[in-house]
Amino acid sequence: MKHSFARGLCAAAAVFLTTLHVVAQDNYVREFREANELGILNDFKDLLSLPNTGAKKGMQARNAEWIIDYIAKRGFVAKAVSAGGEPYVIAERVTPGATKTILFYAHYDGQPVIEENWASPPFEPVLRAGPIGKGANTLPWPRKGDVINPEWRLFARSAGDDKAPIIGLMAALDAMEAAGVVPSINVKLIFDGEEERGSPTLGKILAENADALKADLILFCDAPLHQSGRRQLVFGMRGTTTLELETYGPLRPLHSGHYGNWAPNPTDSMIRLLASLKNDDGSIAVDEYYDDVLAPTAAEREAIADIPNVDERLMRELALAEREQPSKRIEELVMEPAIVVKGFQAGGVERKARNIIQPSAKASLNLRLVKGQTLTEVERKIEAHIKQQGYHIVRRPPSLETRRNHPKVVRVDWRPGGYEAFKTPLDGPQAVKLVSILDELDGENTMLTPTLGGSLPIVLFEKALAAPIIVLPIANHDNNQHGRNENIRLQNLWDAIEIYAAVIENYGKE
Repeated sequence: MKHSFARGLCAAAAVFLTTLHVVAQDNYVREFREANELGILNDFKDLLSLPNTGAKKGMQARNAEWIIDYIAKRGFVAKAVSAGGEPYVIAERVTPGATKTILFYAHYDGQPVIEENWASPPFEPVLRAGPIGKGANTLPWPRKGDVINPEWRLFARSAGDDKAPIIGLMAALDAMEAAGVVPSINVKLIFDGEEERGSPTLGKILAENADALKADLILFCDAPLHQSGRRQLVFGMRGTTTLELETYGPLRPLHSGHYGNWAPNPTDSMIRLLASLKNDDGSIAVDEYYDDVLAPTAAEREAIADIPNVDERLMRELALAEREQPSKRIEELVMEPAIVVKGFQAGGVERKARNIIQPSAKASLNLRLVKGQTLTEVERKIEAHIKQQGYHIVRRPPSLETRRNHPKVVRVDWRPGGYEAFKTPLDGPQAVKLVSILDELDGENTMLTPTLGGSLPIVLFEKALAAPIIVLPIANHDNNQHGRNENIRLQNLWDAIEIYAAVIENYGKE
């Protein structure tokens, strides 16, 4: 029966509501937010003004210090911890009498920036009336008494990914404090300072701080909302790993006229190698690559069927004439593994182009993993494929002897910090409880998504902490995360404040 799973979960939530009295909190939270929008934005601006790409030593430490001071004003006992990498902020606010604890995760580091590609400096936050190209002119920063349009966008690195939850959570607690509403839970926080590098030391952080992070539920406050904009809970994320490749040609640059057609070109070699990884239909051409991939469950297929189909709308929005795999919708494809060439370096173009054959070519690959795949097996299968293409694999720059004795040499470098995929059932008791709380906000059904295409280090929490995990996204889907002109729509932040307050106020109630 179509959508029987979705109807069943709604029925379960309705039964739960007969025993849980969810207080309609949107009035007091919204009233507080409307009276304090400028202060909230000013706080957000201050945090976004702190560079956080890790390009310079001390960047993340300054962010961590700011966050610790900021949350301490809301009653949190906080500290920065490190395990040889960037700092993580761990904090707790105890509610007397509370028997439930939720651990909220977010990250405060950001992707690298190419400043010349941005419409405004990435660490000088600005407001615009809409996305770039739609009301892109910079607006004067509001002053006290000015009306703030919820459709405005705030532009800065990490505005959408992922500093907003830090501000939203504190604003939710401020609203509750102002209204005299007592949290129903103990609130714990972990803010990651190296997520954009794969959280390479997170496993050790979790092992060393397991007692401090013990909770009944972990909410990952990261990732964008569905393209439909509906409120959403997510129950799976793909894993990720990065592979750096380098192919080799002549020992020094050669004149392309004198040596073209004679000296093997490492650029040509890299292009052929990359092209061999995928079939014409967009599927992965590596032998046995799909053998460990788990098929979607019946509940997941029904949940996908209940999600609005946005493929055609997205194609128009992004000016695409086709999809890579048109037989499947986007929600199905993100449940499959992916190999994406995220960078290619082999000489220059336009004014930087030179008539030479380069000594080497480089490429950076992002591999997205799904449940069932392991990092070890993915690495084995990719390397077996590379060898099938006739390449001799090295782990460091090859010696002259190696270059002379092997016609096709490639350096393979699996970067640290990769992790596997996460998936949890859509109909667990924690999901039912959250759905019941969130649906009470406005009477609209919360959308349940089996898997998002992005990656978060959730599997490390799953292995280290005995607590169920659910993803609670808030950012607009077109926030340009990881790219130029990253932004967040203000209404998304305002909605997040109400969502966080509802969860904190009601999750601990029986």
